[in-house]
Amino acid sequence: MVSPGWADLDRGLFSISVAAELAGLHPQTLRIYEREGLLDPARSAGGTRRYSRRDIDRLQEICALTADGLNLVGIRRVLQLQEQTRQLQAELARLRELAGEQPAARRTRQPRPRAGGGA
Repeated sequence: MVSPGWADLDRGLFSISVAAELAGLHPQTLRIYEREGLLDPARSAGGTRRYSRRDIDRLQEICALTADGLNLVGIRRVLQLQEQTRQLQAELARLRELAGEQPAARRTRQPRPRAGGGA
């Protein structure tokens, strides 16, 4: 049986050494990313960093952006824009729901009348 905490993507489960190994990075790199505001791991009661599955995903995304040639400032901006996009999409979905609109994928397309409709 899987622990209920494992399903929670935001629960801090991994120590810095395990998170670094999962991401293929050095633990010091994770500390730098945290200092630069790219990552914000949870802390245990004793102050130990605890990385979640979502943090590991973010580390992998940061690695991909680094491989594409972005520096830490560029990566921070990309991550900010992605978060803004997620928030705007959630707000749009909420507003559509309030308006009683169906999601775009579920709308049925109405046939358009033909031009010059001679019979």
